[in-house]
Amino acid sequence: MIKIIIKKFINDYTNIEDKKVRENYSITGGVLGIICNLFLFGLKLTIGLVMNSIAITSDAFNNLSDTGSSLIAIIGAKMSNRLPDKEHPFGHGRIEYISSLIVSFIIIIVGFELFKSSLGKVFNPEEVVFNSKLMIILSISILIKIWMFSYNNYISRVINSSVNKATAFDSLNDAVATSAVIVSTIIGKFLNFSVDGIAGLIVSLLIMYTGIKVAKDVVNVLLGESPSEELVNDISTLVMSSDYIVGIHSLQVHDYGPGRTVASVHAEVIDDLNMIEAHSIIDEIEKNILEQLKIDIVIHVDPIARGE
Repeated sequence: MIKIIIKKFINDYTNIEDKKVRENYSITGGVLGIICNLFLFGLKLTIGLVMNSIAITSDAFNNLSDTGSSLIAIIGAKMSNRLPDKEHPFGHGRIEYISSLIVSFIIIIVGFELFKSSLGKVFNPEEVVFNSKLMIILSISILIKIWMFSYNNYISRVINSSVNKATAFDSLNDAVATSAVIVSTIIGKFLNFSVDGIAGLIVSLLIMYTGIKVAKDVVNVLLGESPSEELVNDISTLVMSSDYIVGIHSLQVHDYGPGRTVASVHAEVIDDLNMIEAHSIIDEIEKNILEQLKIDIVIHVDPIARGE
């Protein structure tokens, strides 16, 4: 279904190198997230209040926080596409990572508040009014979250978006959390004590874990993590594709946002080449790396005698 929606609402949807197309992918995912999460919030809040269940109510407010996350993702997508300026010569692509970090903070805060509410229910339990019809409706909501995981995961792979990737796995965790709530509510019907508060604690801990994991991944990128071994090998292979280059060293890769990677490397070039030939070879390699890996690389020439 997501492919049909993308084809209908995104012009030139196959041209994902275009910043505007990429932005529209993010906005489409964000709008779908807002619509789905607002619907789920209203549905689960109603069921939670009717059944007097803190676990279901907690799950509802988790979906409400996801609505805020989708809104931030849309704003981040718009801002990250701003043109480079004097203060930000490499553009504003890292705003997308900052947006992911804000999303993670919202998830953690919501999880913590729900943890406190659930803890109160553990020490002061209240009877849950079981309603089989409402439980069936709640079960159907899991399918919506699984679909949200699917389309966000698809968008994240197509445009290499950390925000959509975080949202995808948050949706998957939500599906697991709702499943846990349903199971605990059914089990509680046959026990002499309420497990509603305990289920709420489990859901809140799962929410906080998701937020912390997302924050950790984003912070690593913002701090400047080492390039993957696969990327290093790809760059090395392309640089060493010329018979006149015998080695490389001092490779540095800087991530300024999805599709905005800058790198530099020293190439050891045999010294019997003249300056014009060496420059032509390096230019061709830089062009190939930009076309194949989407990395704007600067290659420094280190002359080296044959046999060294």
